[in-house]
Amino acid sequence: MTVILAPRGKSRYDTGHPWVYKSDIAKMPEQAGLEDVQDVRGQHLGWAAVNPKSEITVRFINKGSARPNILQRLERAIAFRKFLHVNGDSFRVVHSDADGLPGLTIDKYADYLVVQQNCAALEPFLQDMLRVLKREYKLKGILGRFDSKIRTLEGLEAKVEVLFGDVPEWITCHEAEIAYRVDPWKGQKTGGFLDQRDNRIALAEVGFGRALDIFSYHASFGLHLAKVCDSVECIDSSAAALERAEDNARLNGLNNMIFTEANAFDWLHQTDTSERYHTISLDPPALAKARRDLDGAYRAYKELNLRALKLLEPGGFLGTTSCSFHVSEADFYVMLEDAAADAGRMVRILERRSQAACHPEVLNFPESRYLKFALLQVM
Repeated sequence: MTVILAPRGKSRYDTGHPWVYKSDIAKMPEQAGLEDVQDVRGQHLGWAAVNPKSEITVRFINKGSARPNILQRLERAIAFRKFLHVNGDSFRVVHSDADGLPGLTIDKYADYLVVQQNCAALEPFLQDMLRVLKREYKLKGILGRFDSKIRTLEGLEAKVEVLFGDVPEWITCHEAEIAYRVDPWKGQKTGGFLDQRDNRIALAEVGFGRALDIFSYHASFGLHLAKVCDSVECIDSSAAALERAEDNARLNGLNNMIFTEANAFDWLHQTDTSERYHTISLDPPALAKARRDLDGAYRAYKELNLRALKLLEPGGFLGTTSCSFHVSEADFYVMLEDAAADAGRMVRILERRSQAACHPEVLNFPESRYLKFALLQVM
């Protein structure tokens, strides 16, 4: 069935954005599928994944008259990652709409893939896509993490299942000079945070002395810093995450890491500023999950960064992150300016970074640009 966009939906289409909301559609099918899209004058606009059950009802896959070739899209995504020459054996293979495959996320951890498929229109292509993935990579197993709320909203069954081979409880991955373990079955996202890979390497390139890894989770930043710093203290509120962090330290033969179970906000507030560090990683969770959270998130980010800056020795480095899409890059750097001013520190920006290139950013799709990472030095 042809989908017809209302004038406001057509205006959104004209900006190049791939999403059109239910309120901006004049006519839609009753079932999810890959559909032809037109405007109210009957002009053909392109093909999209369409689901009348979703608020984001239309997700364009391509513009033009040719029906999209889903398997070709997947092959192009794989070819792009080969072009990147990733420094490690773990990376994102497919980044949803940013690769023209809405709702599909595929992460590679060493010899395994973890697939999240949250688009009803792409569900019929899943088995064919698995055949392409097995052809392109030498794999021991593929896990389907089909357990997200989005999948349920799409009208799809929620489950976690092995799609190929065997998938262990823990997978050992390699990133530059570091090895670490991820939990593909129950870990956050698909098991790890591959979007920060290049930022972890970048901070370790300048790191030295006494270091902190705040919101450490499995110590992804801390492991890299422990290779170059005298000591690293990892702060996280999750005892289970810190247990995994200790396992990762042993895996790498690192004995200069300390693991502290604490609320990061409380720990920073209570730590005497006479305690000084040379390198700090600050990687909080998303503090603004909706626009209504922005004011509170701004204050929280500022407080965290202000206190981290106060703990740095002159010449010390801070790698600080926001993964909140709703916090714009401009607002992120205004927040850092305010934090530096209130901390009474003069701070230089060494690098303005984003997510790893295997999580591509698309110019007409601002939702694909979510990660902000600033590499700073106290002067």
